[in-house]
Amino acid sequence: MANYLDGKVAIVTGSGRGIGAGVAKALANEGAKVIVNDIGAALDGEGLSNTPAEQVVDEIKSSGGEAVPNYTDISTMAGGESVVQTAVDTYGQLDIVVTVAGILRDRMIFNMTEEEWDDVVRVHLKGTFTVCKHAAILYRQQRSGRIVTFASESGLFGNTGQGNYAAAKSGIAGFTKVAAKDLGRYGVTANSICPRANTRMTQSVPDAARQLRADRPQDREETPQELAMHPEDIGPFVAYLSSDQAASINGQTFLVYDGVITKLSLPRRVRTIFKQGRWTTEELLEMVPQNLTQGLVNPSPPQAPRQ
Repeated sequence: MANYLDGKVAIVTGSGRGIGAGVAKALANEGAKVIVNDIGAALDGEGLSNTPAEQVVDEIKSSGGEAVPNYTDISTMAGGESVVQTAVDTYGQLDIVVTVAGILRDRMIFNMTEEEWDDVVRVHLKGTFTVCKHAAILYRQQRSGRIVTFASESGLFGNTGQGNYAAAKSGIAGFTKVAAKDLGRYGVTANSICPRANTRMTQSVPDAARQLRADRPQDREETPQELAMHPEDIGPFVAYLSSDQAASINGQTFLVYDGVITKLSLPRRVRTIFKQGRWTTEELLEMVPQNLTQGLVNPSPPQAPRQ
């Protein structure tokens, strides 16, 4: 252990379990003092418990690190400000923000309720904004800081039954790119991670949904069966992005799992059709299939009704 984060103070939201807990411990192992934020809710969002955050803090302390628990709901503006203030009140500074907190409410679009939509967008997307916004005020003043957000392949490529989750995660990816541009001039970096890991949240996905997704054409590369994809696998790369050595990495998105780290490219122009003046519909009926959309595959082609 080289203590690359010695003297740094970090907030990790949703760090009472799973990936967040792994990230909090990885940062602490590198010398950071960590605010372990988690409301301790069950998968269905019901109930609150201090135990998950306290257990992670105890693990960090037993390994010689420093950490304090925090039970603030970061999906509100007051909550985001409060957890940032906790870092300042406890350790006198803030250097790293990692936003892992999230929930799942998977449902096909035609069955999804307004509450299921709002809850997922509120926790993931607004919960990312609330903490980053208040951290950014400090970062701008001190002209330094790190932000690591958590997007998802579902948000970049789509995933059956995850309209709410994909919208939130896509929003986080876009938000992070803007944060990188807004704050980069002040010595701040903001990057996103799309993780793959077997967690309590992913294990809650019903078998029927897993099968439905498996039956659809895949946008993502297959994961080798021998890879265990532990939640703890994500932490070391977060620690790297949080270090001074990663000062030139800004506005990027990475896929991380097991021993795999992939830099994902920004959307790029693939094909263009062009003419002087406005296209007519008749022209497009001929030109688009020939020059713009040839070879495209429908990710979910029509199926015959079930008998």
